[in-house]
Amino acid sequence: LGELDGRDYESAYLDDLTDLDRRALKERRILNSSILARKAPVSILLTREEDISLVLNGTDHIRIQVLSPGLHVEEALKTANQIDDYVNARFSYAFDEKYGYLTSFPTNVGTGLRATAIVHLPTLSMGKKFPSMLNDMGRFGVCIRGVYGEGRENYGSLYEISNQKTMGRTEEELTALVTKVALQLNDQENQIREMSLKGHRLEREDEVYKSYGVLKYARRLTMKDAMTFLSQLMMGVSDGFIK
Repeated sequence: LGELDGRDYESAYLDDLTDLDRRALKERRILNSSILARKAPVSILLTREEDISLVLNGTDHIRIQVLSPGLHVEEALKTANQIDDYVNARFSYAFDEKYGYLTSFPTNVGTGLRATAIVHLPTLSMGKKFPSMLNDMGRFGVCIRGVYGEGRENYGSLYEISNQKTMGRTEEELTALVTKVALQLNDQENQIREMSLKGHRLEREDEVYKSYGVLKYARRLTMKDAMTFLSQLMMGVSDGFIK
């Protein structure tokens, strides 16, 4: 793979990694619980930057993952396709002319693509209509769920948007759909935040600086408190209250 993109890849069998390493890879979204629970031999190829990973013999024989900061879903797809073509030239995939790629989960049959964007929605998610709005998104073919829990338990207000179906649409259409929904939610968040700033600027500033104070001087924090205060701080930075 290094010949393809000039990157440095490291490889390892999951059984050879320490529990701490495995847990760290899960926290950094390289591995998931179902892969870690596998009893069969599983190996991983990972770039030094951890933006590209290949899991071999996980939930599928090959899983290619590309991570990128910001909303660059289409660019991530191009990178994944380049690696996919490289692998496919050396190993033949299970492919059906009618159904597409045959994966271990029927829900992934077709393109086999899961396009995802993560958005920060601290103000929008406080609204009473937010849960019903998330449910309505299913009609457009996307699934939105909390990165760290469901509903009000999603401390930090980070939400993951991904395509529900992998069949019947092209990879480009799926990435465009996820990008469109992410931009729409981001625009709604900004609009509500702007209205909130006009009427409650002092209260908003107070929340940001309180969170900053606790994060700077506290000696122990629960995960819930840490995520809540970090969310307030992220909001304060984007609103220009604090650098």
